[in-house]
Amino acid sequence: MKTLMIKTHEVWLEMLMAGFMSKTQNKQVLFDFSDILFRHFTWLENEIIELGESYSYDRDAIPIKVERLSDILKDINKRLDELDLQLLSSPDKELDSRISSDIHYMREVLRNMEDEVVTAFNMERKFPNIELTQEATDALTLFLFEETYKEYELIMIYNYLKAHSNDAYMNRIFQILIDESFFHLKSFGDMGAKMGILAVPRIVMKELYQVEDVVAFLKDGIDEELAAKEECKKLSEAVAKDSPELAKFFDFINHQENYHIALMKDALKHYTGEVHE
Repeated sequence: MKTLMIKTHEVWLEMLMAGFMSKTQNKQVLFDFSDILFRHFTWLENEIIELGESYSYDRDAIPIKVERLSDILKDINKRLDELDLQLLSSPDKELDSRISSDIHYMREVLRNMEDEVVTAFNMERKFPNIELTQEATDALTLFLFEETYKEYELIMIYNYLKAHSNDAYMNRIFQILIDESFFHLKSFGDMGAKMGILAVPRIVMKELYQVEDVVAFLKDGIDEELAAKEECKKLSEAVAKDSPELAKFFDFINHQENYHIALMKDALKHYTGEVHE
């Protein structure tokens, strides 16, 4: 089961990366499939928890640098084939059947998907239809590398906390934060692909998501969100002269962080017993 969960984690990420690479109608299909695979991942995780087994989010490296979309789709299909065989180890036959059915459909769609030339790794660092200064380009490049990892990290942390919590109030907050991080991850990953600097987020250390002191974690999380707001503000200012539209996007992300901070403050009060008992 642990191997099955790890392999599902890997193919979910690879499918998401393929979505970033696409510049056609394929993109939404690949994003939809990655969303489904993430749900598979969480269902398998729940099975492991119910079996009382310990686990981590460690995974193998995922090579994604390709010149054509068909190259990564072939690799994804190979991974899906392996997953289908490994499903025999799942004790939940209903879950086994559901995942297997999804896999069979995905494989068929991917085999017939129209091919594309991939430019997500050309390192040109040029944003489509926008002329950025070298300073703005450097600032945007650094931001995308750091924030793409950060949002992936947050998804894994909040998902782990939610998986190990039976508190409906906290789980509602965790799910909102997971959904918000997915939106940010997709936005930043898509921008990275457009600039030719797409990369797979590095593996999250287990010490970050296997949280022992939730109160300290939430307090640190609030500080990190405040820091993220400042980074968005700086980036908005850096690109404002070259692209008011891009600046407005980062202002938009900055303002979203306000609600994330409010949610985490709410969670902190709830966890310390100040409200919502």
